[in-house]
Amino acid sequence: MKPSRIPKTIRPRQAVFFGFPSSFLILHSSFFILLLTVLAPVCGRAQILPGDPQLALSYSGQFVITGSADQSPLASLPAVTTNSAFIRLEPAVLSVSAERIKQSLYRLLGLSSVQNWQGKIYLTLHPALWTDENVTVMARPIDQSWSYHVALPDVVQTDRFLRGVTGALLLELANRQPSADGHCADIPAWLIDGLSRQFLQDELAKVVLNVPDSAGAAQSNPSRHGSQDKELDPLTAARQVLRNHSPLTYDQLCWPTEAQLNGADDGVYHASAQLFVAELLKSRDGAAHLRQFLAILAQNYNWQLAFQAAFQDQFPRSLDLEKWWALTVIDFLSHEPGPAWTPAYSARLLNELLQVPVAVRMSSNSLPAHATIPLQAVVRDFKLDQQFPILEARLRDLRVAQFRLSSQFIALTDEYCQVLAAYLGERLDLAPSSRAHPGAPQTP
Repeated sequence: MKPSRIPKTIRPRQAVFFGFPSSFLILHSSFFILLLTVLAPVCGRAQILPGDPQLALSYSGQFVITGSADQSPLASLPAVTTNSAFIRLEPAVLSVSAERIKQSLYRLLGLSSVQNWQGKIYLTLHPALWTDENVTVMARPIDQSWSYHVALPDVVQTDRFLRGVTGALLLELANRQPSADGHCADIPAWLIDGLSRQFLQDELAKVVLNVPDSAGAAQSNPSRHGSQDKELDPLTAARQVLRNHSPLTYDQLCWPTEAQLNGADDGVYHASAQLFVAELLKSRDGAAHLRQFLAILAQNYNWQLAFQAAFQDQFPRSLDLEKWWALTVIDFLSHEPGPAWTPAYSARLLNELLQVPVAVRMSSNSLPAHATIPLQAVVRDFKLDQQFPILEARLRDLRVAQFRLSSQFIALTDEYCQVLAAYLGERLDLAPSSRAHPGAPQTP
């Protein structure tokens, strides 16, 4: 379902908006939001507060969720309920999803999930008026700290939901070291979009829950990819976009337009931001540099200055960063023939390629049973004319897999290929006619 056009909305004069479609505000007017003070024990799951099913507290206590007694009529539309681009929210389900987003973000940044938080995040649900309604994130000073308020429609696009909660979490992290004059940290849009899209592609089904079904069980959001694609690198979608469009330059990433933030550029900005953040995390001490960047962000009026200070050892000059990004894009698009498999899937596939399925009969009258044996057993126990078709097939499969295996398995796979090729070459002259021998063992 293609979202409808966004109608114009009236925005409060006291608010300063940052970004789109998830807008970030710094609010200093006391009448805009009535703060909720909730005292309840922290437990292992979302807690519905006594006496009001529209209030919930997440298990860490950081997220306070307020619902609405009314539900948007959009929530029951088949075009919404069957479309994974949308999720339907209610307090109990939202509190669990928010905590999972936090855990995914902390994992990417190398933070401990039990690390103490300092600012509460208030998530307020209201009935959705249209299918592409904005998610609004607000930061408000309280004494020497900040609180964060996220206004969410109860029917919302999945990527906007992830972006909004991610933005609030990054604000909370960045404002833990307060500035001298009390101004709020300025989070660059590329960091919010890059991080949220990284686990949008990687862990969507694990992170985001939909409203309960008729049986009362909360449902994971349906994946946008098939089961096979779930094993792929989270940059799969970004690679597809950037092969058909020119990636943004570093300067363009720093100053995205409203249309780019809204995805009206065929997703080029989102793909470029995801690649930029993913490559920063892969770089030497990348996660530590990003943590340092967030830690000093509030002490700088300009995020570029904080970034330069945090990554000084890697990019001494802004020109070094621009050159690194240009080379990164070239390498990403020209040296990878296809999306890489995840490390877990690569390890599992490599283990399978080093095994050989065989059919074994325990007696002449018994049915064949399927089993697997290692390649070493083929070399040790099989005759030469039986080895050749098996080992040649495995060598071919290993060479093909090399192009998409995770990087840490490429060298090991290459060594297996060299050993097999050398072994087959040495044995070729010993049994030149054996390659056509019909007596090879059965392999399913």
